[in-house]
Amino acid sequence: MSSVKIKLKKTDVDKLEEVCNSFNNDPGELINVLHKAQEIFGYLPSEVQEVISSKLNVPVAKVYGVVTFYSFFTMTPKGRFPISICTGTACYVRGAEKVLDEFKKELKIEVGQTTADGKFSLSCLRCVGACGLAPVVMIGDKTYGRVAPDDVKEIIKTYNDL
Repeated sequence: MSSVKIKLKKTDVDKLEEVCNSFNNDPGELINVLHKAQEIFGYLPSEVQEVISSKLNVPVAKVYGVVTFYSFFTMTPKGRFPISICTGTACYVRGAEKVLDEFKKELKIEVGQTTADGKFSLSCLRCVGACGLAPVVMIGDKTYGRVAPDDVKEIIKTYNDL
């Protein structure tokens, strides 16, 4: 875990403790509590994991193990506009890797990173179930189909203007 401590807002910690209480501080509800915590904070830094560990009376190592095992959970903050490139078979075969490379080049970040301004983060996912539209890119809840490397600049510009 990172050695840099972040300061959690008391109001957010109170919300997190309410979430734990709403699940009766039951260690068996760890995954549900983590989902709610990620909704509150946007990610699960070690400080959040420590609060959950304390409230549910489970070792921090167990909380960390669950967070790192499931790909849904993240320990790094996502950008305001999280970009996910589908790398499932259909998307991959139709050029998802070239689209991903173009996003990396334009944003100057790697998969798993967030731009310095906090606007964009980049990730890959396995399949979004829109194989007929391959290659597919998701930005937040919006899905882009049949994306070509040449489309990337324009897609990014749309969000930069927001």
